[in-house]
Amino acid sequence: MELFATAIQEFGNNPNLDADMNLELKVLENNDTPCISVSENGTIGEDHNLDSSRTSDPLYLQEQLEIMKNQNDPIEINYLGKKEFIYYRDSDLLQKLTYYPVALILILGLFLGVIYLFFNSSKIADQNKLWTGMAKETAHQIGTPLSSLLGWVTILKTENINQEYVTEIEKDVDRLNIIANRFSKIGSLPSLEENNVVAVTSNIFNYLKSRSSKQVEFTFQSSTDEILVNINTELYGWVIENLIKNAIDAMQGKGAVSVDINEDNYRIIVLISDTGKGIPKSKFSQVFRPGFTTKKRGWGLGLSLSKRIIEDYHKGKIFVKKSEINKGTTFEIQLDKA
Repeated sequence: MELFATAIQEFGNNPNLDADMNLELKVLENNDTPCISVSENGTIGEDHNLDSSRTSDPLYLQEQLEIMKNQNDPIEINYLGKKEFIYYRDSDLLQKLTYYPVALILILGLFLGVIYLFFNSSKIADQNKLWTGMAKETAHQIGTPLSSLLGWVTILKTENINQEYVTEIEKDVDRLNIIANRFSKIGSLPSLEENNVVAVTSNIFNYLKSRSSKQVEFTFQSSTDEILVNINTELYGWVIENLIKNAIDAMQGKGAVSVDINEDNYRIIVLISDTGKGIPKSKFSQVFRPGFTTKKRGWGLGLSLSKRIIEDYHKGKIFVKKSEINKGTTFEIQLDKA
């Protein structure tokens, strides 16, 4: 811009019409910086490299002049015996260049993010394969002694033994069979069938109640005796069992556990509450992460599997509805009606 101002001044102050002014002309022609000349008394003169469709508007010129005043100090010249000031601002290209580093950083960040997500998803996929393999192998290993136990139960039924004992043993054997089926279904897409979710939940609840400490008070409530939902009974039962067992552990075997089933026009809501030690609000989402546990013993997989069963397999929702330290926790399950 200093060269440009000097070229203008040379043109105005050179009385020799035959002088070689090629250099000054080249300087003037190759300038692409927006600028405005202003007389000593503040009158706007010529403008260069502005939007030609708007330069006839005085407001536009005044607006551009204010921008130029804020960006750079003016260059003073003596043109045709008068003092003038050249105001200028950054060219459009230079303005665009200031945003290019930001754009490059965003593109680089996006690229790194894609790489991170790719490797993270690959790692999670490997972990899922590992857990799936372990689950299926566990189901396979349980199957052999389970077959023998079923045979022994059949023999015990023919012996002169208190049938109540045999019935309880049979219940536990059936339970082992259910557990084996659960593990065998991990990693596979389970079949969903229309079932009475109230009855399924009640059966799991009563089984755990009969095998828990008498110091735990159990309460089961439902707004109706039958609500039909498309579920896999074994996997859904696993979720209820996990939540109730976690509730008992959180109370250290002494307190109250309640299960409430309600419904609206489109879905059923299962609430499982306890009077245990509670969960900090900051950890509401963390409890569903694989490996997260507050127990001295445990792998932290129960709630993670529960979330996968409810949200991935049953397209429902499971979350911590509320929790207070040393007062208790309530988990909520939402499933669509059949």
